[in-house]
Amino acid sequence: MARPQSRYVCQACATSHLRWEGQCRGCGAWDTLVETVLRDTPKPGARPRVATDPAQPRPLRALSDEDIERRPTGIDELDRVLGGGLVPGSVVLLGGEPGIGKSTLLLEAAAGIAGRQGHVLYASGEESAGQLRLRAARLGLTDGPAADAVHVLAETDVERIIEAATTLGPALLIVDSVQTVTLDGLDGPAGSVGQVRESAARLAAFARASHSPVVLVGQVTKDGSLAGPKTLEHLVDAVLALEGDRYGTIRVLRAQKNRFGSTEEIGVFEMLGAGLQSVLDPAIAFLSRADPATNGRTSGSAIAATLEGSRPLLVEVQALVAPAGAGGPRRSASGPDPNRLALLVAVLGRRAGIGLGGDDLYASLAGGLSVAEPALDLPLTMAIASSKRDRPIDAATVACGEVGLLGELRPVAGLDRRLREAARLGFRRAIVPSAGSAPATEGLGGLEVVRVATLREALEVAIAVHGEAPGRAVMEGAR
Repeated sequence: MARPQSRYVCQACATSHLRWEGQCRGCGAWDTLVETVLRDTPKPGARPRVATDPAQPRPLRALSDEDIERRPTGIDELDRVLGGGLVPGSVVLLGGEPGIGKSTLLLEAAAGIAGRQGHVLYASGEESAGQLRLRAARLGLTDGPAADAVHVLAETDVERIIEAATTLGPALLIVDSVQTVTLDGLDGPAGSVGQVRESAARLAAFARASHSPVVLVGQVTKDGSLAGPKTLEHLVDAVLALEGDRYGTIRVLRAQKNRFGSTEEIGVFEMLGAGLQSVLDPAIAFLSRADPATNGRTSGSAIAATLEGSRPLLVEVQALVAPAGAGGPRRSASGPDPNRLALLVAVLGRRAGIGLGGDDLYASLAGGLSVAEPALDLPLTMAIASSKRDRPIDAATVACGEVGLLGELRPVAGLDRRLREAARLGFRRAIVPSAGSAPATEGLGGLEVVRVATLREALEVAIAVHGEAPGRAVMEGAR
C-alpha cells in the first residue's frame, strides 16, 4: 500500500506546500496552512469514484441545443437570473450570509421542479430531516405534489449522497451546504480547502454523467469570501449571490458568473411569513413613501433611475452631511461604491463649489440594494448637495447620469427604458445628461426631460429655491 502523502494547503488561496510555514507564499496570508493527507487508495469502506461517460469528439455542426435545454423552477425571478431555468448537467453555487433565505429559496424551487419534472433530492448536511419538514410545513409544501416528489437525505458523506442520487435519478440535486460534506478518501475537517474543492469536483462529475443539475449552497465566511476558497468558483457553471438586509424584507438575487445566461439580470424577492415571494413590481420596491408633512420634499434624498440587466429600477438615494467630530471627517457608504463616493466628493468640491472637507458623509440606498453602475453618480451628488444646503429635491424628480472628473455629465445606456419606467410610476421631471442622442418622447406622457451638460447645471436645476436664481441657490454658502 502506498504511503499517504502529506501537504500543507492554504485555506485562503489553496496553494500547496511541502512543509508548514507561517506565511503562505502564494497569497501572503499568515497562519492559514492546514495539513492535508492525500491517499492514493481510499479509506476502508470508501465507495469508488463516479466515472463519467467517455467523451467522443464531435464536429461543431453535429452539436445541437439539447444539451442546454432549460428546466424552469417555477419561480420567475430565479429563472430570470438563471437565464430561463436550470441546465441539465450544470452545477450552480448559491451563496449568501446565514439566515438570508438560501434554503428557503431552494426548497421552493425544489417544489416547483418536483411538481412537473420528476423527483428532487435534497441532501442536507446542516439540518435534520425533521427541521426541513418544519420549514416545508411553513411554506405550505407538505400537502401538494412536492410532498411525494421531494426526497430528503440528511447526510454529509459525498459518496453516499451520490449513491442515493444515482439510485433515484432526480431532476435536481441540492446539497446544503458544500461546507458540511466530506469525502472518506481525503483527510481534513469539513469546510477545509481540500474537502470543499474535492467534494464540489465529485458532485460536478456526477452532474455531467447523469445530466442532472446540481445546486450547491455556500455560506459566506467572516472575511466575505464565498464557500471558503475562491478556487471553488471555477468548478461551477453559475455563481448566484442572495443579498439583502437580514432585518429587512427585500432580497436581491444576482448572478456573479453564468455560463448559460447574462450576469446583469437580478431577481427581487420579499421575505414573508410564507417564504420568499417574487416582487411583482420591482421598480417601486426600493422607493419609500413621501412624508405628507413635508409635501414629499426632504433634504438629502434623490431618486435614481438605474438599470439592472434589462430591468429598470428606481431607487431612493439618501445622504446625510453633518459637521465632523474631533476624529476627522468620516465617509460611509451602504449600497454605493465607497471609492466612487470619495471621487464624487472631490468633484463636488472642485467643480461645483460644495466643499465637504470638514463634514461627515453617510450615503445609502433604500431597501439594502447595491448599485455599481455609473448612472448613480448624478443622483448621489444631488442627494449630497441637498443635504449640505438643507434644501430638498422635488419628490417627483428622477435623475441618472455619469459624472466625470471635469464635472461633465456623460450619457448612460438604456436611457429610454429608464425614462419610460419613471413616467409609468408618475414622475414629472427627469434630469439627464445632454451628451448623447436625445431620448425618444414615445411613452413618456407628461414627463419633462431636462438635459444638462455639467454637474453644476444639474444641481442648479435640482435644488433651486423658489424666487431665487438657480445659480445663487446652489452657490449660497459655498465659500
